[in-house]
Amino acid sequence: MFAWFRRRYLDLLGSIYIYNEHRGYTSIDRVLDAARVRSADDPTFIAAIEKHRADERKHYLMFKRWFELQGKMPLEVGRTCGHIDRFVEIIFHRTIDDLDTDAIIASDDAFEKLCRVISLTEQRGYRQVDILLRHPLVTGDKVLMKIFRIIEKDEPSHWAPYEGWLEAHGKRGPKWWERAIDTFIHSELLFLKLPMLFLNPFVKRRVDWADAHDSAQRLASPLPAGI
Repeated sequence: MFAWFRRRYLDLLGSIYIYNEHRGYTSIDRVLDAARVRSADDPTFIAAIEKHRADERKHYLMFKRWFELQGKMPLEVGRTCGHIDRFVEIIFHRTIDDLDTDAIIASDDAFEKLCRVISLTEQRGYRQVDILLRHPLVTGDKVLMKIFRIIEKDEPSHWAPYEGWLEAHGKRGPKWWERAIDTFIHSELLFLKLPMLFLNPFVKRRVDWADAHDSAQRLASPLPAGI
């Protein structure tokens, strides 16, 4: 019984992570498009976002490899399990796919909001990885532990450029209500959506990998050795 419980938990955990990592790097493509126009004179800022994007892609590939080693596909989870999806929907009142990149380029206010959303999301991810590295259901999986250690090392550089941009342009940091939204989204996933998925025997597996639909020029990213 315990073995089944552990397999089911890790299956869902990996499926939610691989969804969020894919959603992360494909969403950053929009941020990059905006930053290259808005901050064309700041190559350091653009390079930091490019690294963030490359890391998210790398993390996606690590989870993909983890599933491949088990000979199975991730479970089908949608944007309701995506932290950045929910945050953008609440702050901008539209989905990530419906965000107007031209409007973000043209508006300091919109780009500022987006920077805060990304920064809070990445900091939440860092705290969650710290918890998972000590989770008794995770520590027995050597590959998964290696993946989370790599993510733990990468994460601090992910929110730094966005916080740096806010500070350099005299913009405010997150307000209490923005942090409350972040906490709500995380609690909603942890205490409502994850248990519902865990108990739902009808959740299907994906029939293809999410990156099968990525444009060819966006795919390049190295996979760490040993994974």
